[in-house]
Amino acid sequence: MAESMAGLSRSHRCTEVGRENIGEKVTVMGWVQKRRNLGSLIFVDLRDRSGLLQLVFDEDTLSGEDYEKANSLRNEYVIAAAGEVQKRSAAVNENLKTGDIEIKVTDLRILSESKTPPFPVDAEQTVKDELRLKYRYLDLRRPNLQKNLLVRSQVTKAARDFLAEEGFLEIETPILGKSTPEGARDYLVPSRVHPGNFYGLPQSPQLFKQLLMCSGVDRYYQIAKCFRDEDLRADRQPEFTQIDMELSFVDVDDVIDVNERLLKKVFKEVLDVDVQIPMKRLTYQEAMDRFGSDKPDTRFGMELINVSETVKDCDFMVFKGALENGGSVRGLNAEGLGDLGRKKIDAFVDFAKEFGAKGLAYIQLKQDGSVKSSFAKFMKEEEMTALIDAMRGKPGDLLLFAADKDSVVYDVLGNLRLEIGKKYEMIDESLYNFLWVTEFPLLEWNEEQNRYTAMHHPFTMPMEEDLEYIETEPGRVRAKAYDIVLNGTELGGGSVRIHRNDIQKAMFKALGFSEEDANERFGFLLEAFQYGVPPHAGLAYGLDRLVMWMTGEDSIRDVIAFPKVKDASCLMTQAPGGVDTEQLDELGIDLKENDTNEE
Repeated sequence: MAESMAGLSRSHRCTEVGRENIGEKVTVMGWVQKRRNLGSLIFVDLRDRSGLLQLVFDEDTLSGEDYEKANSLRNEYVIAAAGEVQKRSAAVNENLKTGDIEIKVTDLRILSESKTPPFPVDAEQTVKDELRLKYRYLDLRRPNLQKNLLVRSQVTKAARDFLAEEGFLEIETPILGKSTPEGARDYLVPSRVHPGNFYGLPQSPQLFKQLLMCSGVDRYYQIAKCFRDEDLRADRQPEFTQIDMELSFVDVDDVIDVNERLLKKVFKEVLDVDVQIPMKRLTYQEAMDRFGSDKPDTRFGMELINVSETVKDCDFMVFKGALENGGSVRGLNAEGLGDLGRKKIDAFVDFAKEFGAKGLAYIQLKQDGSVKSSFAKFMKEEEMTALIDAMRGKPGDLLLFAADKDSVVYDVLGNLRLEIGKKYEMIDESLYNFLWVTEFPLLEWNEEQNRYTAMHHPFTMPMEEDLEYIETEPGRVRAKAYDIVLNGTELGGGSVRIHRNDIQKAMFKALGFSEEDANERFGFLLEAFQYGVPPHAGLAYGLDRLVMWMTGEDSIRDVIAFPKVKDASCLMTQAPGGVDTEQLDELGIDLKENDTNEE
């Protein structure tokens, strides 16, 4: 039966008790991790968010009633225990922070009993994700998730402290806003007061933070909740959190400087990792040419090599056809893998096909000096020699080639490079390689919509030297946009914004927006820009991704307290769920028969 904690007040968390407290009376509270009865002694491992502490109950010094109470304890009971700190009576546990002490309990209160949990609350146990998420409140008791939540809190505190010192104001922007469906789908909220009208939940605070710059705020930040109705992956959720910022009277270098110093502070304070600044920068085009990715992992080499010029006169139709169609031929030198068996090379071919390749050409330079190639019969001896030289091939290397339009070649070889790097342990997992990717294309062609769309958003400033091409060759225009990348993951991105009316009109025209379209979607922002707007720029981090990297987790679900699963549902609360007919009637909403979800 549950007891009162009246008269007891927690003096320490579990791991706040140490050798310096030996001989002192303390009171600790938490969950029972494990109980061991050794006859006249009962040992209990007590757990709270800080860690574990051993309690000892001695039959010779406790009343029979209290000893039986201790013997009744089961895993996940919530207890309060008061007693004296002493050196461990048994062997020291060097794996625990409190491994050389214990509490000799004189007063035990059972504050709450527990049913047998559906899985052990233990970091060492492997539990199916579905079960973990259904009982998330139990899952969160596990030490690794407690640590992740602590790191997340430390990251946001360090970021807040830094940004406040840099003159940023923390300002909240609305959650209920206007739907602006340019990009991912919005989550819509029906309005009862305005029948037939809907709010859109923000995909980012973009428009409001630009309005704050118009308002003279100068420097803004927010730990912002955002929403996107899109298909989920390991690093995506329907609701997520950004560290969002905007600055006035700045250009690219100013934003990069502030954020390099921010990251340096966060990593030092939270992980005691010294981030070197200034960080390396690559232009978008250089990143694609060298790594086949705009978020390259630079912890290992094996960069792409363009051999289009070397093979331009050969008779191998795969190469020839790609070049005639305006594409390219590029390769990877997988050093030391030249003696791989055919099955493993075929697995690379199958992997490449997942990213759009029609196939994958290869040359094996075996250690014994022999050469085996999938296309040697189509090449002259001197052409093959020139190709191997261009790839800097040597005995023991495996040369892999993709030939197609550039976008396919980049995608194929960029992903294949990562696959080989991980599979054959070429990556130094101890490194934190930061870099900035800059000068992204302003626009990208959308085949489905048959028009250009903004690679970032419609308010991104073109590079001044490319402004002359925005009407005649819009695909050639580079943006004043930048992403911060860590070990192959985009942590955040931003851009300098358009603050000139003539450039904004040209941008909308390039996107195929009529003046009426632009005013319908963004009229309030465009009107604000007529009253004096400063040059401004910003950046937003994916907080979930950042913490995922800092904790070494593979999924952002493990750094979010209550995440959703792949269909955007919550297994614990069963959201989304149905609502009463009365609520729908108030909103003027009728559901189609096939849209209802019957239990």
